[in-house]
Amino acid sequence: MTLKEKLDAYERLMRLDKPIGILLLLWPTLWALWLSARGQVRLDVLLIFVLGTVLMRSAGCIINDLADRNLDPHVERTRERPLASGLVSPREAFVLVGVLLSLAFVLVLQLHRLALYLSLFGAAITVIYPFLKRFFVFPQAGLGIAFSFGIPMAFAAQRGEVPAVAWVLMAATFFWIIAYDTEYAMVDRDDDIRIGVHSSAILFGHRDVAAVMACQGAFLAIMSVIGVWYQFDVVYFSGLALAAVLVVLQYPLIRERGREKCFRAFLGNGWVGGLIFAGIALDMYFRIRLFR
Repeated sequence: MTLKEKLDAYERLMRLDKPIGILLLLWPTLWALWLSARGQVRLDVLLIFVLGTVLMRSAGCIINDLADRNLDPHVERTRERPLASGLVSPREAFVLVGVLLSLAFVLVLQLHRLALYLSLFGAAITVIYPFLKRFFVFPQAGLGIAFSFGIPMAFAAQRGEVPAVAWVLMAATFFWIIAYDTEYAMVDRDDDIRIGVHSSAILFGHRDVAAVMACQGAFLAIMSVIGVWYQFDVVYFSGLALAAVLVVLQYPLIRERGREKCFRAFLGNGWVGGLIFAGIALDMYFRIRLFR
């Protein structure tokens, strides 16, 4: 294998060729950074969280593939992954995970001590989550915690504390993650049943579509509460309304439970998170300009 082919395999192992996972992890972190700093985010903190998000998502993907290396060859969507296909060895993957986690740890050392302590818990969840589907009927709950844990870390990094609003925002994000990862799980449901692993799509059964939309509704409702909490204006609620439109448009995509349409619905959540961030950032920007 040439160096170019090996680097390409590493890139695919870390899912750098599929940035949707980075976006879904990054958006809630950015919401929290802007809310905790009221729009005046320190550049060094922003860079640390953006780079840390990329590193931790990449490490999480490798850990997931290490955990599933004997399962992925039997699943249509994952059989060509580098570990499953033998392009990357488990030893190489372990080394790469170690490098990524070490780099992430160096970054978090630059933050407030409380953020450092929280990062240790977040890292533990990242390691544990890929194994949950073997024995826990609702593994998406683990992802909900892992992918929303940047929120209390962001508040801790900039305020030195984690106020109540951070946990409310984390709860909203938890519902959002359950919704979009259930859409993702609907793509693999038949394969997951065949190989004997758990997912929310299996747990919800024929109520999966209703569960997805209910979780999205809870997410949007709590985000509305946060908007009132921060006394946001029409800019934020316009972004939230546009996000709600995109959520509603997911319904016809998942209604018939087709693989491709469920995956398209999942991908659409990248835009949902982006619109909400735009609403937060712009509302705070105009407020700062108004009172300068």
